[in-house]
Amino acid sequence: MPRKMVVIFGVSNLLWMMFAASQAFEIEIFPEYKIFAQIGDSISLTCSTTGCESPSFSWRTQIDSPLNGKVKNEGSKSTLTMDPVSFENEHSYLCTATCGAEKLEKEIQVDIYSFPKDPEIHFSGPLEFEKPITVTCLVPNVYPFDRLQIDLLKGNQLMKNQEFLEGMLTKSLVTKSLEVTFTPVNDDIGKALVCQAKLHIPELDDKSTERETTQILQVHSSPKNTIVSVNPSTRLQEGGSVTMTCSSEGLPAPQIYWSKKLGDGNVQLLSENATLTLIAMRMEDSGIYMCEGVNPVGRDKKEVELIVQEKPFAIELSPGPQVAAQIGDSLVLTCNVTGCGAPSFSWRTQIDSPLSGKARTEGAKSTLTLNPVSFDNEHSYLCTVTCGNKKLEKGIQVIPYSFPRDPEIKMSSPPVNGNPVTLSCVIPEVYPSDQLEIQLLKGDSVMKHQNFLDMVGKKSLETRSLEMTFIPTTEDTGKTLVCQAKLHIVEVESEPKQRQSSQTLHVNVAPKDIQLTVFPSESVKEGDTVTISCTCRNVPKTWIILKKKAETGDTVLKSTDGAYTIHKAQLQDAGVYECESKNEIGLQLRSLTLDVRGKENDRDYFSPELLVLYCASSLIIPAVGMIIYFARKANMKGSYSLVEAQKSKV
Repeated sequence: MPRKMVVIFGVSNLLWMMFAASQAFEIEIFPEYKIFAQIGDSISLTCSTTGCESPSFSWRTQIDSPLNGKVKNEGSKSTLTMDPVSFENEHSYLCTATCGAEKLEKEIQVDIYSFPKDPEIHFSGPLEFEKPITVTCLVPNVYPFDRLQIDLLKGNQLMKNQEFLEGMLTKSLVTKSLEVTFTPVNDDIGKALVCQAKLHIPELDDKSTERETTQILQVHSSPKNTIVSVNPSTRLQEGGSVTMTCSSEGLPAPQIYWSKKLGDGNVQLLSENATLTLIAMRMEDSGIYMCEGVNPVGRDKKEVELIVQEKPFAIELSPGPQVAAQIGDSLVLTCNVTGCGAPSFSWRTQIDSPLSGKARTEGAKSTLTLNPVSFDNEHSYLCTVTCGNKKLEKGIQVIPYSFPRDPEIKMSSPPVNGNPVTLSCVIPEVYPSDQLEIQLLKGDSVMKHQNFLDMVGKKSLETRSLEMTFIPTTEDTGKTLVCQAKLHIVEVESEPKQRQSSQTLHVNVAPKDIQLTVFPSESVKEGDTVTISCTCRNVPKTWIILKKKAETGDTVLKSTDGAYTIHKAQLQDAGVYECESKNEIGLQLRSLTLDVRGKENDRDYFSPELLVLYCASSLIIPAVGMIIYFARKANMKGSYSLVEAQKSKV
């Protein structure tokens, strides 16, 4: 190293040492002395030093309990974070900083409190004039409650206040309340009921320690002085009309309900308007009508009796007071009059909409033909008969419905043993669809049942369906699936209209129980006849494919009903034979090895050709011997004659 550079380096070190010696080792903590922390919030305590390049830090509580916080050190600063703050953080925390041989310590007190929500105002019941009621001002999850004060005011008047100075036995969140009972009067309407809560912690600002809730008083009065007016009279002629008006006093203003008492003691609700108008009155409309004023704190009622008197002539409507008609069909309504020589007829609907039908009158009878029946015919039809100065009217309710076809049973896929399948029971073009009931059965057992009574019906032909998923088994084959549909038209018929469809289950099975056999044996002799047979008992029927396996490629064999015959087996017929059984569901394989033995390997082998050769040799050898014998004899005589030879023997 050059001498000049050494001198410069030494001078810089000396200056740095002098600067460091000039700064004293000090410790600071923030906040300085004490901090109030809300339970559930997050707070951080920061400890920092000056005068030390690489200080080390440690945190502890005054009583060496767990910190219940997370420490993070960065250079000359250390942070203790408590998230969330809890009762375990109410300690005096000490930060210790060490720099070489020097050690410094700073302390900070952490106090906790809980005042998370505004007070709650509760009433023991509805506020009614001149009826005592208890109001409760409730302050939830407060700590320390011995510093809590609650004030309850009505308008500018203090009703009650309370401080909770009793000692706390345990550290816990406590709900404190203040109760006042008072009797509401007219002047209380619109006044503000104010619940104020204050937690006395001088070290905190008012925003953190003061909360309040306000509620405007709404004083109610029960309905009274209910009055009914009737026009024209409480006594009426059949076919007449009446208007009844009802009023009732109360706060808030009562809701008016009109109803009629029925013979069985029940009440039939008619209207929620102050005015009730009844037209085309009949004798059966006679009875006691009731007007009732209702508000949140009570009810008051007034009754009036209406008497409907019979006219001297009568009307008969057929098919009856109510009739259910299939949409698309034709329906004839007939109005017959008795007790009048020359009646005149007119037809209308209860709400004066178009008839959507054709009227015809003949003498004492009038008909209204609805053809075809449609949604437009869903009315109460009134037949009005005038006889001199008297008029009589009678109604028939037409209820259109649509239930034209039997249910349709659908499956998401052919049923397969062990595979889930979704069944659908579909009811097309039904109305009213919210009156439909569907039941799906398998054999005698109900698989699923559904009512559509809770669905909002539309004025249209709709398709409803019932779906379910089940896992078929082979035991289901032959069982009957039945979809039953019922359309309830309760107003007209006590028994629902019914339709059903059925379908016999055929459960498919993937190929199984496959058998691959060889006759007479898997080991045969060259020249034998061999039959290889593959069978599979299955539903549905499977395809059988016989193959001979080879490294150069498989050969598909021409089989008949799964059987393949080898006539005069050769050595090359030996090998692996495979049966493949498959259907739409799956496939299964079986294989066997055929062994063909050659002749040279069979000591007992004795073919027909060898037998012929053997027999031929047994004849040829004696013949050759005889020829040689006679030849020799001819040589001795010079000639040979078979005849002479024979003669000589004679």
